[in-house]
Amino acid sequence: MKKIIFILFSITLLAGILVSCSKDSLEPTLAQSKAVEGSIKTVDDVKGILLGAYDRMTSTTYYGRDYIIQGEVRSDNCFSNGNSGRFVREAKMEFNEDNVTSGWWSSPYEVIASANIVIALDGATIEGDAAVFNHYKGQAYAIRAMAHFDLLRYFGQQHVGGTLGVPYIKVYKGEDFTPSRNTIEECKTFIMEDINEAISLMNPAQDDDSKQILTHWGAQALKSRFALYFEEWTDARDAAQAVIGSGNYSIISASAFVDFWKTDGGVNSIFELAYSGTDNNNINGLQQIYRGSSYGDVEGLQDLYNAFDPGDVRASAGMIGPDPDPDLVSPKPYVNLGKYPAYDYSDDIYLIRYEEVVLNYAEALWRINPSDPAALTQLNLIPANRNAVAHTAINEDIILLERRRELCFEGFRFHDLARTGRDIPLVSPLQQTHGGPDYGSFNYALPIPLAEMNANSAMEQNPGY
Repeated sequence: MKKIIFILFSITLLAGILVSCSKDSLEPTLAQSKAVEGSIKTVDDVKGILLGAYDRMTSTTYYGRDYIIQGEVRSDNCFSNGNSGRFVREAKMEFNEDNVTSGWWSSPYEVIASANIVIALDGATIEGDAAVFNHYKGQAYAIRAMAHFDLLRYFGQQHVGGTLGVPYIKVYKGEDFTPSRNTIEECKTFIMEDINEAISLMNPAQDDDSKQILTHWGAQALKSRFALYFEEWTDARDAAQAVIGSGNYSIISASAFVDFWKTDGGVNSIFELAYSGTDNNNINGLQQIYRGSSYGDVEGLQDLYNAFDPGDVRASAGMIGPDPDPDLVSPKPYVNLGKYPAYDYSDDIYLIRYEEVVLNYAEALWRINPSDPAALTQLNLIPANRNAVAHTAINEDIILLERRRELCFEGFRFHDLARTGRDIPLVSPLQQTHGGPDYGSFNYALPIPLAEMNANSAMEQNPGY
């Protein structure tokens, strides 16, 4: 599948320079490096800035690896075996402001910087179709909401008894070089305002056919994710229902599930990040972290494997099983074999799948009315397409179980446990080096990196660090 050329502009963000990379082109290739001021004249220029934002999401410190892996090793799904020393600290949840990876903080803010450039533009000054411009501006609002949401999940104090979120940055190169942290409630409000603005600006008629670009329905899917996390059940229901009602997506069948991960742009794909063989290659890709013979640091726990019904395709030999490396004396028994499979690092990374939206919808229905039979009906659409046993009842435990089964290895598990106020289950004390922290423990929130603390006199550190 062809990839997208990211037509980037040189962007100075505070004291740092954001560097771009490129991919194969869907259209004629073009490389640009322009100063931001006065250089954005056409809707194609606007698109270039947006594509740069998508590109920055592929960083190893963001969705290219770390944000996904962290959601797994800090849970009861996976552990770090220390094979190469990678993700040992993350699995122990032993962070401090000096050892936390600065890119976990800076990479989303780089994405936000690109989004803010587009949001600040006056459409009257941009050459080209006004409807297209508004659609692009809507994408920028959605991207800004998504990046701030991710920062809030990792660095906000909502699960450690505090009130502070993260700085919500709405202006590119603004005058405030030492922004203070917004409150959690302010962040929630701004995120929902941004995603609602995105939905209002993005016309489905303008949606790109590529799954590598956020669409109107992608923004609705994001809204369902945000609202579920914020316990805004009606908003979660309505947004998920809108995506389902679009008729644009479907659940991957059991027979196609294993092979689906070897392709891009499936019928269940709502938004994916474009990758080629030059992105996050060698030791930096998810493939090496999950399966590499020299690396392969992150293994599945037996408890995860045992959570599946016999015959469930999600735990079949092509998805979870022993490491296939013939040179291993003691093969690792529960390796992620199916998701992110390509060793040439060309797999797109699925960030929003239709199955998640269905699960969001089922949970929202149940939260609103636990007696609503539609909640169980919607939930059972997933096991019905996985050769799994249908659920006969629905409650929070069952909802989390089905989300665990469907979304394992994709970075959801820690956040699902946290948002529902749960301790991290200690199912294998020797392998789970974090020790199963109780909900509310200080390490449910990451520390603000030392570089940010030193650069920003207004920044407040999270408790415990």
